[in-house]
Amino acid sequence: MKLIVTGAGGMLGQDVVTVATSVGHEVTALSHDDLDVTDPAAVERAVTRQRPGAVINCAAYTDVDGAEANESTASQVNAEGAGFVADAAHQVDAKVVYVSTDYVFDGSKREPYLETDETEPLQVYGRTKLAGERATSLANGRSFIIRSSWLFGPGGGNFVETMLRLGGEGKPVMVVHDQVGCPTYTGHLGAALVRLVDSAAYGIHHMAGSGSCSWYEFALEIFRRSELDANVLSSTTEMLGRPAERPANSALVSGREIPIKLPGWERGLSDYLERRALLQKTEAG
Repeated sequence: MKLIVTGAGGMLGQDVVTVATSVGHEVTALSHDDLDVTDPAAVERAVTRQRPGAVINCAAYTDVDGAEANESTASQVNAEGAGFVADAAHQVDAKVVYVSTDYVFDGSKREPYLETDETEPLQVYGRTKLAGERATSLANGRSFIIRSSWLFGPGGGNFVETMLRLGGEGKPVMVVHDQVGCPTYTGHLGAALVRLVDSAAYGIHHMAGSGSCSWYEFALEIFRRSELDANVLSSTTEMLGRPAERPANSALVSGREIPIKLPGWERGLSDYLERRALLQKTEAG
C-alpha cells in the first residue's frame, strides 16, 4: 500500500516509517519540516500529489505542561491539523490513522479504561487530543483512532532516557508513585499501526503496552534491567507541582472483539534497551 506518515521525524513516526517500509509499503515520510499539518492547503497538496491508500498521522504537540500556556498552538496541531489531514485523506478516498492519548480520561476509574468509557480530560493536552479524535472521525469515515500511553522509543526524548541520565549522575531520583499507566514501546506500537491500517476495523482502538505500573515502578524496572545502581525516591504528584493535572489511573485495555494486543510493557522496555545498546555500539564503530 502507498502510505503517507506525517510527523515522521518524531519518536513514533520514525518507527512507523521503519516498520511500514520493512513490510513492503511504499512510504512517503513527512516530518514537520516537510509538512506543517496546520496548513490546510499544504496538507491537501501533499496528499493529493501522492494519492496514498492511507495516511498515518503521527504529527502532534506532545508537551503536556507546555500546552497549558500554549493552548492555541496545541489545538492547532492536535485538533485542527488532525481534521485537515483526515479531510485531505477523505478527498482521495484514503484511510487515516490518528494517534491519541490516555490523557483523554480523568483517571477516576479503578480499572483500565475501555474504548467505550466516557472521556473527561483534565488538562489542555487531553482536550486538544480529544478534539483531534472528533475532528478526524467527522472528516473521514474510514478512520482509526488509536489511544496509547507513556510512549518511549529511540527517536526522541523519553522517560527511559531521562531516568538513565539522572541515575547516571549519581544523585537521588524522585519519581511519582500515584500515577498509573501503560508504558508503550514505539517499536511495538508502530508495528501495530501498520498492521491495523491493512484492515477495515475503523473506530477507536486502545493500544498500549500490556499490563500497567506507576512511574515509580517503571523507574525501578529501568534501573534494574540497566544494572544501574540509583537511589529512587517515591513522591506524590502534588509534591512535584507541575502545571498540567495528570490522571491518577490512565491504564488502557481494549474491549474490542478482536483487539491488536501489544506485548507487555516489560518486554517493550527490554526490547528498547537492547535496541539502544546496538545503536550505541554501531555509533561507536
